[in-house]
Amino acid sequence: MSDGVGAARAASPEAAAAHEEVVPPSGNKPVVELERLERRYGERAALQGVSVRVEAGTTLGVFGPNGAGKTTLLRVLAGLLRPHGGTARVAGASLPEEAWKLRGRVGYLGHEPLLYRELTGRENLRFHARLHGVPTDRVEALLAAVGMEQRGHDPVRELSRGMVQRVAAARAVLHDPPLLLLDEPRAGLDIAAAALLEPLLGRLSGRTRVLVTHDVEAGLSECDAVLGLRAGRQTLRAPAAEVAPARLRELYA
Repeated sequence: MSDGVGAARAASPEAAAAHEEVVPPSGNKPVVELERLERRYGERAALQGVSVRVEAGTTLGVFGPNGAGKTTLLRVLAGLLRPHGGTARVAGASLPEEAWKLRGRVGYLGHEPLLYRELTGRENLRFHARLHGVPTDRVEALLAAVGMEQRGHDPVRELSRGMVQRVAAARAVLHDPPLLLLDEPRAGLDIAAAALLEPLLGRLSGRTRVLVTHDVEAGLSECDAVLGLRAGRQTLRAPAAEVAPARLRELYA
């Protein structure tokens, strides 16, 4: 695989590789390196031939229609799903053999909040703090940061969708992971709540990020590189500055 990122629109991974424009590497240490990654559900290929590199401190935006494999990709990177082919190295861990190393290195915010509904938001965060050896004062600081200090005593099942997302965001960064895996992180949030999470989840956090979003314009503005998926195959890989919004919208046509 090339050390850089390139642009390709092709019918197969082989054709994509043949037409990729090689971009010189920046020299930053890669946090994510995938080479012809594959993942199947039974006979169906959810990911096939995905190759990409994400360097430290940069953001990779992942775009594609429903069923393209975006969420599956994040779950593989988080160590929640086992890859069935290719090679994957994430935050210094080779997958699947060293998936156990990811616990303290990756923050995952997906469609499911990974919170216990019967516990309060504060209890959930304290539970995860104990798992990671994080002091409890960080729990209180994060509840304040996401605007949930007053509602932190309420059971998660009684919170609105947006409030649950805020607590889940606090959980994702509780252990200060160097890599964030974000699947539609603004889902259920109003403008004010999204702004609260920006210092934790946005580019200013300084973390390496893999971001899945359907918001083409906002996604492009946040990303350094773009990965386009369709039916599990990589159809676009390019620096974000070289991709027009109209090109990304073609993925959803």
